[in-house]
Amino acid sequence: MGEESSSSSRLLVPHESHDQPNLVSSLLPTFKIRETLLRVLLNRSGFAVPVPAAADAAPAAAAAAMDREEVTEFLGQVPLLQRLPGSSIRRIAEAVQVKHYEPGDSVAREGEPVDGLYIILDGQAEVSAPTNSEEANRPDYVLNKYDYFGYGTNSSVHQVNVIALSKLTCFILPSKYGHLLQPKTIWNAEDTSESHSFVEQILHLEPLEVDIFRGFTLPGAPIFRQVFGGQLIGQALAAASKTVDCLKMVHSLHAIFLIAGDNNMPIIYQVQRVRDGSSFATRKVEAKQKGLVIFTLIASFQKGEVGFEHQAASMPDVPPPEQTQYRNSAAKKKFVSWPIEMRFCEDSASQHKPSLNYWFRARGKLSDDQALHRCVVAYASDLLYSGVSLYPHREKGLKTFTLSLDHSIWFHKPVKADDWLLYVIESPSAHGGRGFVTGRMFNRQGELVMSLTQEALIRREKTRGPNPRPKL
Repeated sequence: MGEESSSSSRLLVPHESHDQPNLVSSLLPTFKIRETLLRVLLNRSGFAVPVPAAADAAPAAAAAAMDREEVTEFLGQVPLLQRLPGSSIRRIAEAVQVKHYEPGDSVAREGEPVDGLYIILDGQAEVSAPTNSEEANRPDYVLNKYDYFGYGTNSSVHQVNVIALSKLTCFILPSKYGHLLQPKTIWNAEDTSESHSFVEQILHLEPLEVDIFRGFTLPGAPIFRQVFGGQLIGQALAAASKTVDCLKMVHSLHAIFLIAGDNNMPIIYQVQRVRDGSSFATRKVEAKQKGLVIFTLIASFQKGEVGFEHQAASMPDVPPPEQTQYRNSAAKKKFVSWPIEMRFCEDSASQHKPSLNYWFRARGKLSDDQALHRCVVAYASDLLYSGVSLYPHREKGLKTFTLSLDHSIWFHKPVKADDWLLYVIESPSAHGGRGFVTGRMFNRQGELVMSLTQEALIRREKTRGPNPRPKL
């Protein structure tokens, strides 16, 4: 795409993959050792300190010339803030103050009161440990653009000295706004997840460390013999979304299912920051259980822009959701308590043509976060999707087995997942035990908001004999 990659924060947090039997337990010793150093350096707040790095070559724009959107975009590059709801970052953009320092100026002194969180906009600063601490002989750390320090939650005074090495400009979030750094969920700053739509609760992740999240299969959530594929897609996309600035939205994702997931175990999502540019960002996510990668996703994010537009695809002539009269047999039995409401445009129970049209929306009200709404439709996109490739092969008494292999989505326009969307599914081919399906999603105005493809394993279910062979 030919654009410069933006500077990313240099953190004392490992980004390489880990293949130990238990990911979380294997990371804890490393994190605890580094946390000891970090707490000494950063007022025992647990915020990460950058490692030494060269100064950013491109000069930052003058803070006074930055408009609110530019401030929001800048703050969105700070890892500490990326996991926050977009609304919190926008409120922080309104609350931050700007302060300038000359070379050699003291930015923070050991023992002085902590007055807030400092984020470097331009220039360099040096962090030095207290002279009487165990870290006194440790090399000093250089802080650059996007790096941050201060705001101790468990200490009222600075534990380190910070000196400006060059002309330095910082954004400062005063301590009285510290609550903005502690939202109730990753999607909503004010309300707990229990007060929101069930699907929003499913897509809430627990941040463990920078770029590492933990997800769960909640009681009452849709399950099969393994973790629902839509859950893996939605949660992995949520993890990726919480590592980019809130002005960039996912425009495409490509996922591969590797191993069936265990519904009774948490899922660790580890995000790799593949690339950060001024217009686009790329993330790779690995979902792990028992130290094994069970699912991978790569997603591309884009900052909104004005460009050429056309739409050749037309929404099928189907009844609106209020006038649909058909209920899929699966929806009657298995999906009643699902967080997605579905209304079918035709009787699919006896259908043999490889196609399906149905309306869907999230049950309940979702938080006003476009990233969340895209995660919800990604979650819902795996519902009854690959099964359409089996419609032409229906016969009485036939038992089949399906398993998603890969899944791709292109997001064309903003989407509102708690309003009705029409899902148009077709299967142009099935061969070699694999069924291929395509999908299009339209909003009620007839706008094409998403295009999708998936390939799945489709087989006749093997009948078990009287003495089945052991699996091992």
